[in-house]
Amino acid sequence: MKLWASRSTETVFEVKPYLKVVREAVELPDGRRIDDFYQVQLRSFTSVVPVGSDGRITVLRHYKHGPRRITLSFPGGFLEPDEAPLRGAQRELAEETGVSGGCWTDLGTFTDNGNQRGCRGYYFLAQECEVTGVPDDGDLEEMEVLYMTVAEVDAAMRDGAFAIVHDVANWGLARPYL
Repeated sequence: MKLWASRSTETVFEVKPYLKVVREAVELPDGRRIDDFYQVQLRSFTSVVPVGSDGRITVLRHYKHGPRRITLSFPGGFLEPDEAPLRGAQRELAEETGVSGGCWTDLGTFTDNGNQRGCRGYYFLAQECEVTGVPDDGDLEEMEVLYMTVAEVDAAMRDGAFAIVHDVANWGLARPYL
């Protein structure tokens, strides 16, 4: 298989730093050309499955406007410009939960839409976590920090308590380690 070649890129809409829509002209390996291949570029993010030294998982319960409901999720959030993914994951974990992790496993980097791009997620497992501070939900979210067993998280996943695919994906990536 061969890669597609980008022949030109034009920004058609942008709201910095949140969203950018580009129209790209691409050439396929067989020579065909597509002059209006659109891509949506969203900010990169981190997601962390934090496991305490007692084996419990730190989970957030909060309202998310995307699914328009109260949901469970794992700590994480947008990366700052030029911030390394691990550093961003550690920052988000501490900010949202007051928890810090001792042993970090990089579970991978994934793009959430195969053709239109969307956003890039950096997924982590943090083990031997301890409460080292106080949560600061300084942005728009009101959050409740929960500590759940692996079996309780499994049940919450089965019951649909997690509404965001990135959290479901991170649990799937982390679960074999637990």
